[in-house]
Amino acid sequence: MKTAFEELMTGLDEVQAFLAGERKGFKVRVPEEVDVKSIRHKLNMTQSRFSDTFGFSLDAIKHWEGGRRTPEAPARTLLTVIDKNPAAVITALHPEALPEATTVKAARLRTMKRKTKRPFKARKAVAMAVKASGGNGTRSYPKNG
Repeated sequence: MKTAFEELMTGLDEVQAFLAGERKGFKVRVPEEVDVKSIRHKLNMTQSRFSDTFGFSLDAIKHWEGGRRTPEAPARTLLTVIDKNPAAVITALHPEALPEATTVKAARLRTMKRKTKRPFKARKAVAMAVKASGGNGTRSYPKNG
């Protein structure tokens, strides 16, 4: 078994090889199966809200959850990231969700002041994602700009 130092050195060697152009990339492990319904339930979202928030078609979600189709590799990859860190995906897909806010609570307060529904949905999705991942709603996000 490798020590932590040996693992770090191996990682640094791989980075150095990549930067020198000797290694063209790293193998990404795409999961064979993804439980879309459990991911959606974990975030406490309807199928419609899930599709709006993450850019999937509503029909695709219905087919995936019904077992009539399985997500393709790119969708499985995105679903895996959504499962592990939904707030990061929502923030990346909806930059208007946290324009100047540094916390989810600040984003919620900002939402109440705005009249458009789209940013509200995105901010609410961020808050729900943080809560679902065990956060208390005060997680910090980098400021845009």
